[in-house]
Amino acid sequence: MAGGSEAPGDGLVVLVVDDEAPARGELAWVLDQAPRVSRVLAAPSGTAALAALEHESIDVVFSDISMPGLDGMQLARVIKRFADPPAVVFVTAHDAHAVDAFDLDAVDYVMKPVRQERIGEAVRRCLVSIERADRTGEDDDETIPVELGGVTRFVSRADIRYVQAHGDYARLHTATGSHLVRVPLASLEERWSEAGFVRIHRSTIVSTRHVTQVRMDQGRCTVVVDGDVELQVSRRHTRALRSTLLRLGERP
Repeated sequence: MAGGSEAPGDGLVVLVVDDEAPARGELAWVLDQAPRVSRVLAAPSGTAALAALEHESIDVVFSDISMPGLDGMQLARVIKRFADPPAVVFVTAHDAHAVDAFDLDAVDYVMKPVRQERIGEAVRRCLVSIERADRTGEDDDETIPVELGGVTRFVSRADIRYVQAHGDYARLHTATGSHLVRVPLASLEERWSEAGFVRIHRSTIVSTRHVTQVRMDQGRCTVVVDGDVELQVSRRHTRALRSTLLRLGERP
C-alpha cells in the first residue's frame, strides 16, 4: 500500500502541504472531518513535506502547487520516485497544471476554495486507487484530467474506448461523450500500450477491452467498439491488430 500504513480500513494518514497557513489549516480541518481519514499532518513547504515523508507513514499527500522553493509539481516528481509512493492530490487555485498532474499520476486535482463534498470525493478516489494497488501489486488504471465547462474533471482510462488525434491534442472517447486533452496521440499510445491500447490508424488508437468485433470486407478491416461504433483499420495496422487480439485471447 502507498505510504506503508496498515490498511485503508484503518483510515488514511494524510499530509497537507501549503505555504499559506489559513489555507493549510482549512484543508486540514476539512480532511479531519472525512470518515476514512484517521490522521492529518501538515507541512508549510515542499521541503518540510519531504522531511515528514521520511519520518511518517503517509498514505496521501494533498499539496498546493504554487509554493516558494520546492513547489507542488517538483514535490510530486520527487514522490513519484519513491519505492512505495503515497497518492498525490493537487489542491490549487489554478487549472493550468491539470495536464502536468496527469503526467505525474495524480489521483485528483481539486480547485480552491475547497468544499467539503469535493474533498470527500478526492478521499474516495484515493481509497479506490490504494485498494486497487493492493489487489494488483500496482495501480492498473489511471485518471485523466479533462475540462468540462471550466471545471476540471477526471476520466478513468478504463472508460476510454478509443482516442483520436487532433494535431498536438487527443480526443478521448467514452460511452457518454468525448474530451479534448493536450497530450499527443503518440504519447498516449506508448504510455497505454501495456493497458491494451493499440493503433489501428495513423490518427486512432483503440482499447482492445472495448473491441467487440473485427470485420473484414473485401480486404477492408474495421473494428466495432462496444457494439455501436465502427472504426476503420488501415492496411498497415491490420496485421498488428489481429496479432494483438489473438495474443490477448490466448491469455489465461
